[in-house]
Amino acid sequence: MSQQLPDVQASSPDVSVGLNRVGVTGVEKLVKIDREQERPIVLMAEFEAYVDLPKWRKGIDMSRNMEVVDEMLEEALDQPAYRVEDVCGDVAERLLEKHDYTSRAEVNMEAEYVIREETPASGRQTQATADIIAGATADEDGTHEEIGCHVVGMTVCPCSQGMSEVRARETLDRMGVDGEVIEQFLDEVPQPGHSQRGHATLTVETPGTPDIELHDLIDIARDSMSARIYNYAKRPDEDHMTYESHANAKFVEDCVRSLAELSVDRLDLPDDTVLTMVQSNDESIHQHNAHAERVAEFGQLRAELNGDD
Repeated sequence: MSQQLPDVQASSPDVSVGLNRVGVTGVEKLVKIDREQERPIVLMAEFEAYVDLPKWRKGIDMSRNMEVVDEMLEEALDQPAYRVEDVCGDVAERLLEKHDYTSRAEVNMEAEYVIREETPASGRQTQATADIIAGATADEDGTHEEIGCHVVGMTVCPCSQGMSEVRARETLDRMGVDGEVIEQFLDEVPQPGHSQRGHATLTVETPGTPDIELHDLIDIARDSMSARIYNYAKRPDEDHMTYESHANAKFVEDCVRSLAELSVDRLDLPDDTVLTMVQSNDESIHQHNAHAERVAEFGQLRAELNGDD
């Protein structure tokens, strides 16, 4: 007769300290997002799932929890899904129901999303990628869902560009070019500045279920930097990207402010929706990188942009 193995995880810990997040990471699943009258989107997604742990319990029983997470993901993904954040919300709510000792469950997901588009000048078909970020937190107050993206673009430094403009003005003046012509030339031809690859992240978190199009978030993030970049580019496309980026030079701070402005202009969200806007630039002439971010409610951002205190 076999003996029942002890449930060590349910025992008291040696140190009575509660933990905010205990769970599993790196859970890979195929996710199918249905679309009306269009082919579904199939993503290779990576999930992480957590619950909080009270101070009186030693552990969450990791193997059993992984089994529960796997079963819940399979059940959730077996149903038609139109939003990736709803998948996370469904699993978070099920986790909360299954763990009677926890008060909070969190599920996050990341996946690479492929976008079909045309190059800006030559009109060639190409593909771009964006990282989809989705998540949900379930507790006694309800379920908060989050959807967002991370994209790559190009930025040009206004400071170095300003120095190049001073040099160009002085050089043209020594060559005897009329001052008015110099200013016309500098208005038409943006001067060089050091450029770098930029990383924009935009996420939207709400307790409700507003109709947020993922493509809108991706477009906002891509348009927040000096210029979009493309996976495939002919020489006219390279010229287009170079000119556009130098004609729209931005500091890392400007990119975050553009994320805020474009979000308010293009999205219709409840005032209590929380936006997280992050920009990080891989500096080309420095060994460090530049970073800026802002977290704010949608209503607060709109008030700031309207000049309301």
